[in-house]
Amino acid sequence: MESVNQTASVTEFILLGLSAHPKLEKTFFVLILLMYLVILLGNGVLILVTVSVSRLHTPMYFFLGNLSFLDICYTTSSVPLILDSFLTPRKTVPFSACAVQMFLSFAMGATECVLLGMMAFDRYVAICNPLRYPVVMSKVAYVPMAASSWVAGSAASMVQTSLAMRLPFCGNNIINHFTCEILAVLKLACADISINVISMGVTNVIFLGVPVLFIFVSYVFILTTILRIPSAEGRKKAFSTCSAHLTVVVVFYGTILFMYGKPKSKDPLGADKQDLSDKLISLFYGVVTPMLNPIIYSLRNKDVKAAVRNLVSQKCFTQ
Repeated sequence: MESVNQTASVTEFILLGLSAHPKLEKTFFVLILLMYLVILLGNGVLILVTVSVSRLHTPMYFFLGNLSFLDICYTTSSVPLILDSFLTPRKTVPFSACAVQMFLSFAMGATECVLLGMMAFDRYVAICNPLRYPVVMSKVAYVPMAASSWVAGSAASMVQTSLAMRLPFCGNNIINHFTCEILAVLKLACADISINVISMGVTNVIFLGVPVLFIFVSYVFILTTILRIPSAEGRKKAFSTCSAHLTVVVVFYGTILFMYGKPKSKDPLGADKQDLSDKLISLFYGVVTPMLNPIIYSLRNKDVKAAVRNLVSQKCFTQ
């Protein structure tokens, strides 16, 4: 009963954000707002193109449409809260709203990890087994594959969020972050979080380690197949079909490794600077990657580039 009463007493969390650096808040408000608008526009256009252009009704572009929708959902689950915290003197978020935001952010991140693995498999079949591609990647196959990504990510998030929100919080409700990031919330618990740590470790292996290994193996076979193509033009054409996905994978996982692989400073002054650095890296990770995805696919994919150009010209012509 005591634990339940302690948990119930915490009705809201305070987001620290950039409170210690008020001069930066207005600058970052404008910057993050502009990046968020680019995310909505870029990914919205990609979704519109993949849905409306019939020749893009293929597994690769179906996955791309899912990725764009996922990026919009991921940023929308956190960016409005971040923007509000930049302008509000008291940066509070209700307990229930914190749980919802935590669930959505974790779910979208886990789903993207699985979805990128599915997209790697699609490119593997297309390049290594092109004759079987229509059979292996039929609509009966690729729609459930995408759906399973969303279900798996949501299920993992539900487990982690439930475990975190059932912990007792004994008065310290200040989250040293921009959002209700699950690791930052776990630090506030006044109970043993070993189950949460173990569960997070298992989840990271499943949703980070396994997809990375799967993507790596897929691209080993893809590159081996491409190098066997006799003509330079054939090799270039084959690689161009997967270069955009490979670039997105490198940006996505490269940023994660940079965020969590940096050594921690032991100097108190250096720790303060690193704390600000970690916050800003985390902030930009949440908006830069979703912003770059449509740009990468637009610049490195001729079909998408042509479809966007045709769509824009049609709109201008009708006006």
